Amino acid sequence: MAALLYRIGHFAYRRKWTVVAAWLVILLAAFGADKAFSGTLSDNVSIPGIEAQTALDTADAKFPAAAGVSGNLVFQAPSGQKVTASNYSAAITQATEEAAHVPGVKKAVSPFTAKTISKDGSTAYTSITFDATTDSAVPAAAQQQLETIATQAEHSGLTVAAGGNAATTSSSGGSTEAVGVLFALLILAIAFRSLVAAFLPLVTALLSVGIGTTGLMAFSGVFSMSSTAPALASMLGLAVGIDYSLFIVSRHQTQVRAGMDPHESAARAVATSGNAVVFAGATVVVALSALAIVNIPFLTVMGLGAAGTVVVAVLLAVTLLPALLGFMGPRIARGKIFRGAAPQPDSGRTLGARWVRGVTKRRWVAVAAAVVTLLVFAAPSLKMQLGLGQTQQGSAAQAATMIDEGFGPGYNGPLVILVTGDTPTQVKAAAEQEATHLATLSDVAKVSKPLLDKAGTAAELAVTPDSGPNEQTTTDLVNAIRADRGTLEQSTNTTIDVTGQTAINIDVSAKLSTALPEYVVVVVILAMIILLLVFRSLAVPVKAMLGFVLSAFAAMGATVAVFQWGWLASAFGVQPGELLSFLPLLLIGILFGLAMDYEVFLVSRMQEEFAHGEEPLAAVRGGFAHSARVVTAAALIMISVFASFVFSNQQTIKPMGFAFAVGVFCDAFLVRMTMVPAILAVLGRSAWWLPKWLGRFVPNVDIEGASLPPVAALADDDDPREKELATVS
Repeated sequence: MAALLYRIGHFAYRRKWTVVAAWLVILLAAFGADKAFSGTLSDNVSIPGIEAQTALDTADAKFPAAAGVSGNLVFQAPSGQKVTASNYSAAITQATEEAAHVPGVKKAVSPFTAKTISKDGSTAYTSITFDATTDSAVPAAAQQQLETIATQAEHSGLTVAAGGNAATTSSSGGSTEAVGVLFALLILAIAFRSLVAAFLPLVTALLSVGIGTTGLMAFSGVFSMSSTAPALASMLGLAVGIDYSLFIVSRHQTQVRAGMDPHESAARAVATSGNAVVFAGATVVVALSALAIVNIPFLTVMGLGAAGTVVVAVLLAVTLLPALLGFMGPRIARGKIFRGAAPQPDSGRTLGARWVRGVTKRRWVAVAAAVVTLLVFAAPSLKMQLGLGQTQQGSAAQAATMIDEGFGPGYNGPLVILVTGDTPTQVKAAAEQEATHLATLSDVAKVSKPLLDKAGTAAELAVTPDSGPNEQTTTDLVNAIRADRGTLEQSTNTTIDVTGQTAINIDVSAKLSTALPEYVVVVVILAMIILLLVFRSLAVPVKAMLGFVLSAFAAMGATVAVFQWGWLASAFGVQPGELLSFLPLLLIGILFGLAMDYEVFLVSRMQEEFAHGEEPLAAVRGGFAHSARVVTAAALIMISVFASFVFSNQQTIKPMGFAFAVGVFCDAFLVRMTMVPAILAVLGRSAWWLPKWLGRFVPNVDIEGASLPPVAALADDDDPREKELATVS
């Protein structure tokens, strides 16, 4: 691998214009494919084959008039008054009539017709059904007109809010991500002591985002894709794109400042640090691609899309980056923006050198302190609550609160009971008996009368729980309904299903929870194999796994504290609630890959020192001292990029950005830079032990390029430039 990457580095440096032109063509092709083939994004989370989704598809076919995306206009009278007062009822009627004529609205039903008025008369809502079949297909113009209607209705003295899909949705404008990029630029400038060199990783990162996200969007016309998929790809593309280029440029700059020819240095940086980049990227890609094994379509698209962006970032780092270094030549070592030379790692005066001496000297104290800190962070994860209820903002959140206050939380998440059979007699009898039974259950606030389809072979019942859609009691109610239906189904020869968006969310959450252990096992096994290939050691992969588990739980614990419990919620613009069910899966997959980045970059340098004859403790200290600055910069960059997404307007991406930022902090600084050197110091030579019988089956991938032949052996006789390089050792 090192020899191949060495040749690639030489070629890219020498043929820089060709390489740059090729990547520009790829970028233009990706943008063209996006424009030509992209479709609409949908945030409807579903899993084909689950009961609630199958029943909903049947209900839409049986009751086409009721199918479609819904929203509402919620009206609340001033304290002590009722919406039935003449001046308020007139305003509500007018608003309903105007809403019915908004382009994109199928129908709007007045609360005085549908009897959607609270018992105390303080609140009412108009039900709105759109022509659209998915949430994302609701016209923005229709949402804006409905909010205008709501504002006009408030002139009567009512409080009015557009809820559900009638409310406008805001998307992330990218300003917060720009802050993360600017902070990354500052870190790079400090790390390279050169502003010009600092821009190189940003160029490759932005290109990886551009190619990765537009290429992914080109498939949105073929596959159902959520808005989270391109956002996740963008987040990862920025983070790993900057980090991977940082490692290569840092190695190259150090070599050139030490006197190596820039051409040779670029090739060797790609062959050594680039080799580590390839394997680090492979762990990320494996972890993300493995999401496909859980057989959940929206997660598969999310994982493969993000994995594709990481692949692009790796390819850019080992091809475009050496080409850009070719344009810079020896200037990569110039242009210092800070006075004085940076202390050399070997001098022992760097912060990294001092840190590793203290950690390895008090190794057991360091391990204990890191573990205790991580366990404190992880403690809230024991109370984690998962679901798929979307956190609402603005008008939609106001409308939901008004309905909660006027009707009860269950009105924001009604259940739909679908009864199907062969004859109208059977269906009608079963629906009536089921309605009577449901009314006796605890946590049921209201049961509607059965509604039969034209053929009489299907009936719908609307069940309003006492509890909200995201509460455990609602999940218990769904399970109780399903558990009690068997006897009635047999006696009436019908089928009774529970559906509706709340039931779908419950079923999806259950499916995700079941898939999590399977996913973890597959990822750990595949990653252990990769790390075994990289380090040819048993202890290093096992240590890496244990450290990752601690950092993952710490990240989830911190996320629970902020996004579920509401700690510091106002500072982050968070409305506390349950966490998204697929967050643990994504966190494990992505954080694992990123954690292994630092493991590879940090420990491979220690292994190199050991392979060159250093004693185990000296190898740990020397390898850490050489890698600490660049790993610290890489971790800070990842944290800043992920943290910038915490302030995004996309509610599904906020907790992801927070969890990834906390996870990277814990893994990079507490696990990799504290626990790892301490544990390796405890293990000594046994840290690099591999049984002889196993060693015969594990190839030597030479991640640090220790076996690279002399330059002359790889020089191209037809290239006078490489003949000149043959004299460089």
